[in-house]
Amino acid sequence: MLRSWLRSRQLRPWIVGLGLWVCALLLLVSCQQRPHGVDAGNQGRITLGTTAKIRTLDPADAYELFAGTLLYNLGDRLYTYKLGTTELQPQLATALPTVSRDGLTYTLPLRQGVVFHDGTPFNAAAMAFSLRRFIANGGQPAFLLADTVAKVETTGAYELTITLKQPFVGFPALLAFSGLCAVSPQAYTLGAGQFHPDQFIGTGPYRLAQYGNDSLRLEAFDQYWGEKPANPGVTIQSLSSSAILFNAFRTGAVDLAYQTLDVDQIRSLQQGGTEGKWQVIEGRGDGIYYLTLNLKSPPLDRQFVRQAIAAVIDRPLLQSRIFRGQIEPLYSLIPTTLDSYRPVFRDRYGDGNVPKAQALLTQAGYAPSHPLIVELWYRSNLTSNSLVANMLKAFVQQKMGGMMQIDLKSVESATAYQNLDKGVYPTFILDWTPDFLDADNYLYPFMDCAQGSVATGCEAGSSKGQGSFYYNPQVNQLLAQSRQQLDPQVRRQLLIQIQEILAAEVPFIPLWQSKEFLFAQSQVTGAHLEATQKVPFWTLHKAGEPALP
Repeated sequence: MLRSWLRSRQLRPWIVGLGLWVCALLLLVSCQQRPHGVDAGNQGRITLGTTAKIRTLDPADAYELFAGTLLYNLGDRLYTYKLGTTELQPQLATALPTVSRDGLTYTLPLRQGVVFHDGTPFNAAAMAFSLRRFIANGGQPAFLLADTVAKVETTGAYELTITLKQPFVGFPALLAFSGLCAVSPQAYTLGAGQFHPDQFIGTGPYRLAQYGNDSLRLEAFDQYWGEKPANPGVTIQSLSSSAILFNAFRTGAVDLAYQTLDVDQIRSLQQGGTEGKWQVIEGRGDGIYYLTLNLKSPPLDRQFVRQAIAAVIDRPLLQSRIFRGQIEPLYSLIPTTLDSYRPVFRDRYGDGNVPKAQALLTQAGYAPSHPLIVELWYRSNLTSNSLVANMLKAFVQQKMGGMMQIDLKSVESATAYQNLDKGVYPTFILDWTPDFLDADNYLYPFMDCAQGSVATGCEAGSSKGQGSFYYNPQVNQLLAQSRQQLDPQVRRQLLIQIQEILAAEVPFIPLWQSKEFLFAQSQVTGAHLEATQKVPFWTLHKAGEPALP
């Protein structure tokens, strides 16, 4: 799965080399001779299996989901989330920032007594270096700060002042992004393209002890300022396929299995969990799937047509038939994990509402003798997208009485992402994972348009990049107001208003919200998933092993 398609994010490699497969098989065989992935002489270590590949651990360039989980455990940011909640709390900062009246200047007090993994003291200068490097080195996520921050200054030995280009009330949440962690100025270089993909030297509860193509070794950092890990370290095993990961967990070769298993494998492990064989930790993901509609592509330029398509979508059917309960129906671009979420599509259209869809098509001038033909595109390399597209086609064919027809088209992901902003596709099934956990990151990257008009649609901006070309000056204004509004209740009402316009004008149709699964052997305690889809390693402990002091 892509972390996101909009910012040139890297696909996870799925091509399995024969040599790697043999090595992984040998690993499984050898591990079966030992209980639950514990190497001799390494009692208490945790072994996590995954199919994710690590392109880089340099926080200024890392932009993949699993790399974010590793940085979350190896490094500290100015802010993080209280475990088990979406409540923002200070980490390397000691308090939430003081914000100037114009909303542009953020002053942050910083923690003292913190050291980097190489022994370098942490202070405001080190934090300023880390943020400036994130911008200046020009890595994949650099735009997150480059588009938002005007300058970063040290205004005291342990005080940081950040000036924004425009007011943005979600900025503290942005500062919790995994890649915005502090890195040692002694170990990193500031300069375009100056990356260190195979090292990490930060301030987190673990230090990177060994980096390999297929495995990483993390050791508990004995000088960590905060809560000490409950285990001596974590070994990451990157396996070449979901089948090997599935078998590695079932045989006890790994203590944890995380990202990514297919629907049937998850279902099998869920059954094993009900039988008490292991633990199943399930959480709402923050990723969303949606249908983008090209408003410049007739007949999708007609609102009744877009509304009819919205009415015919049956999310519970997708949930039960294709995903077997492993997703959650979604009725807004904002996920259910955020308090500003409103099920606006359910309230307006329901699910599989054939009478409403037929009535809307009749208003638009369609009939069984003159059906609406919808060209539906999906990514050919994603099996779930193909299954969803085919089920939508079958539902329309069976239920709509000939008033609507679905014409399926597919293309490989990389090609799709290159052509979305060119207006090639009338519709497309896509997914989005946010950079930071704030409602703005589910609306602004979709509905904002920097340049355009009602007549021409969006000519430059987010909605063009999404392939929708949606332009609404009222929405642009509401988005700007919500970004500046400090009162959370007033801001929530602005976000609700935007969602209501989304449901009425239908430039996008939300489909489902992902669920995340973590599987843990029965003797592992402290395993859980955060709302950000991260797995905290420091809470993990093996029953029967002495806890670290």
